[in-house]
Amino acid sequence: MKKKLLQINNLANSGSTGKIAEGLGKVAMKNGWDSFIAYGRWCNSSESNLIRIGSNFGNSLHGLKARLFDAEGLGSKIATRKLVSTIQKIKPDIIQIQVTHAYYLNYPILFDYLNKTDIPVFWTFHDSWAFTGHCPHFAFVGCEKWKTGCYDCQLKKAYPSSWFLDRSKENYLKKKYYFSSNPKLTIITVSDWIGNMVKQSFLKDKDIITIHNGINIDRFKPSSNTASIMDKYGVRGKKILLAVSSKWGIKKGLNDIIELRKVLDDSFAIIMVGCQKEVIQQLPSGIIGVEHTESVSELCDMYSAADVFINPTHEDSFPTVNLEAIACGTPIVTYDTGGCSESIGYDKRFGIVTRENTPIAMSQAIMEITSKGKKAYADNCRAHAVNNFDEMIQYQKYIDLYDKILSAH
Repeated sequence: MKKKLLQINNLANSGSTGKIAEGLGKVAMKNGWDSFIAYGRWCNSSESNLIRIGSNFGNSLHGLKARLFDAEGLGSKIATRKLVSTIQKIKPDIIQIQVTHAYYLNYPILFDYLNKTDIPVFWTFHDSWAFTGHCPHFAFVGCEKWKTGCYDCQLKKAYPSSWFLDRSKENYLKKKYYFSSNPKLTIITVSDWIGNMVKQSFLKDKDIITIHNGINIDRFKPSSNTASIMDKYGVRGKKILLAVSSKWGIKKGLNDIIELRKVLDDSFAIIMVGCQKEVIQQLPSGIIGVEHTESVSELCDMYSAADVFINPTHEDSFPTVNLEAIACGTPIVTYDTGGCSESIGYDKRFGIVTRENTPIAMSQAIMEITSKGKKAYADNCRAHAVNNFDEMIQYQKYIDLYDKILSAH
């Protein structure tokens, strides 16, 4: 009889975590498993069996409840009870949770069931929401209340936004009760940085394992079609600095790039991908804002055309863009925030992690790399990505872990 994997996520084959769930499902099926993905919001077609949790209307009601009462994860009661009923019918051997927030799931109902079953549960932490009273990210404001107990949340207005109430203390205690009570819960973190925080949280006694996210190294690879990028953006003869984000703002380093432009001479051109129209309008001369690329192939062309990939993010768990850049043979300059350093290390073979998180420090690192030339880094970058961040190998680590737990179960 085939083993069954059931994943729970807000997305299915859409967005970063949805694509991770899809890839993991594919590898599970290659290993002879049946794969199910229960999702709460958006989906694309999938090779796994898809199960919708709730409805768009239910998502909206949950979102409204969260905004009015600081109650993310406490709506969607009927939808979650139906999910529990579906789990009981499928009888999965493993339950793999990805993201539980996003206004689609009632975690007390889900964990009240999971805590009473003998099904091994794995939960991948892509952010820190599970062990805080409100927020999924707190590094930017330097908050450490989550270590002992949340209260008076300074990020109440940030996602998942609460318009009026601050229930961070109650939410923290509720999460602590439900998430700590599962004896079969294994926590997988996408970076050692998140893992180290979990070890300081109320979940510190759980099994905590880091499995870095991977990328499709057959898709993200060095491209020879770089001249067309240089001509398209008028940067031929310039040293190209590339920055990529799904959405630009202060936390992602928008202001840092604007300041960086001021300290670099005209021999450098900066291209920013993922810019909203309002961001493009505020960019100074010498920074080219691009809303989006036409395809993954064009994005690879841009990575390959760049002399240096820059990532001045102030808050990120483990940025995939870093992996994509080195897979295309481009060295990185990144701030030492979150899990950013874990993609290239500190030995300067694949780029530089800045000593300070400032535009000046970034400019100095850029000068160091460009003085040596991209060729000094390209082969090492590509090999590092292939050897450490091949998504198929990373997904297989999950399957091997499942098998190990089941054999001992």
